[in-house]
Amino acid sequence: MSSTSSLSRGNGFQHITRSLSGLLVELPTPFTGDQVLDLSAFQRLVRRALAGGAAGVVILGCTGEASALEEVERDVLLASALEAAEGRPVVAGTGSCSTRQTIAWTRKARQLGASAAMVVTPYYNQPTQAGLEAHFRAITEAVPDLPLILLNHPDRTGVNLDPATLRNLWRIPEVVGIKEASGNLAQLAQIAGTLPAGKLLLAGDDGLAVESLALGAQGLASVLGCAYPECVAELVRVARAGRAQEAALLQEVLRPLTDALQFESNPIPLKALLKSLGLCGHHVRLPLLPASPGTRAVLSVAVRRAMVA
Repeated sequence: MSSTSSLSRGNGFQHITRSLSGLLVELPTPFTGDQVLDLSAFQRLVRRALAGGAAGVVILGCTGEASALEEVERDVLLASALEAAEGRPVVAGTGSCSTRQTIAWTRKARQLGASAAMVVTPYYNQPTQAGLEAHFRAITEAVPDLPLILLNHPDRTGVNLDPATLRNLWRIPEVVGIKEASGNLAQLAQIAGTLPAGKLLLAGDDGLAVESLALGAQGLASVLGCAYPECVAELVRVARAGRAQEAALLQEVLRPLTDALQFESNPIPLKALLKSLGLCGHHVRLPLLPASPGTRAVLSVAVRRAMVA
């Protein structure tokens, strides 16, 4: 492919990086008590997030229990999210530990109309940095013209996407952004310092949102934003405006909740919180179990301490 063609594609993707800066809300997948998709609750969460100030929503990720979903359920959820979003951005998680499977899911996301795909580094098989680069290149070659946001979450996957590898991947027009969820602020700062024009850096840790935005992140992919989109959207807005002291205060107000959401594996505490707010059920799929009484107690205290009920 000619360099002129690649440049044209890269310029064409800049609209998506602009539209996805700010707050992205990571959505869970609600289930009924008999483990059927609760699409009415799901669409309610989509609409609530967007009405509360989110630039877009992310589905079929870790928060969405994507690894526990059946193929047809993935398609139904994406179609349902697109319907509820009414033209607003919907980012679909399409990553797996298999490059072939990731390509198939990414191709389907493009076919169904996702705004972008979020692709996690392959988990379990622990590829080298060269393997990671080859993986992402294979996806963009097989599914051109769909923007890709890379997801780096080494605590979940067991592999870190190094900034040096990312610099190589930025040359691919389809690679428009990264959700950096390593929790390593020095690494995030390094990425921000070498971020090419038109690319997107999203923070991936609610508890480090203000610090990440101050270091150069243009937005936040938030789990807490599913429960309290207005509060988290305000935090992101204030932080991006450079009002550091006000942003830090807002983050401390929300701190009890961000801490409580880590009391058990995501999305167990999130679903318990959403149930307490009357937004969806607490049901998860095995091997996850619903929140323990201890976690529910911690969440109850956190809601009162954060004064956002």
